[in-house]
Amino acid sequence: MSENAVEKSLNLLSNKWKIEPEVYELHLGKRNDVIDTPISVNKVMFHIPMLTSDKLYILWKCLWPDCHNCCDRQGRLPLTKDDIRNIAKKMGYDSKAEFVKRETIISSWQEQEIFGNVITNLTTLSLKRKDQETQVDDGVPIPCKHLDVNGSCKLHPQKPGVCWLYPFASWLESHQGVPVVHATFQLTGDCPGFYASKSIDDMMPILEEYSSRIFEYNMAVSRTTREGYASISIMDLQKNKF
Repeated sequence: MSENAVEKSLNLLSNKWKIEPEVYELHLGKRNDVIDTPISVNKVMFHIPMLTSDKLYILWKCLWPDCHNCCDRQGRLPLTKDDIRNIAKKMGYDSKAEFVKRETIISSWQEQEIFGNVITNLTTLSLKRKDQETQVDDGVPIPCKHLDVNGSCKLHPQKPGVCWLYPFASWLESHQGVPVVHATFQLTGDCPGFYASKSIDDMMPILEEYSSRIFEYNMAVSRTTREGYASISIMDLQKNKF
């Protein structure tokens, strides 16, 4: 997302939620004191931003049910092969092919992780967020049609894997031949759950909970790519290699 789009999203959040100055500045790339704090939890390496000038970590907690902004302003919902099978069944489709034809759209986009070194290019099938969704809508925040009036997901617990991961973005790298899953925050300006703290301890239970979700999701993405349901390429700018 562009800085203008993120700022617009943050300003919308500010109408209801208090956004701490440090969080606001980090989202807009206005801090030059951000360092990566890598934390290994189970099989996932989390990358948590720290603001060295203030000695503050930027952390997160979900504010649902008071907030479901991630569903009200959903940019896209990429699907794994497992998602396609499970959601097709949940929505009452007897044929996965019919589900793909009626309920999905092809999405292509690029993600850059928070510390600026890893760029991921993705093309995949995405779940339609509205009945008449087209390519023009790809990446545009719109309310998801699967959100009910009470702020709950009508597909839960078969909702897309990316919904389970929010607000984390994740990727898979190979280290000495061993796959390593990494995760960091998506800073799109759409989530009021970010806050500044002097200690990372408060967030450890969340990292524990999300580590298994993130690991399993990346394994599902890997299977999805191998079987031709999606294409993914990762570029490390520091190492200048794919």
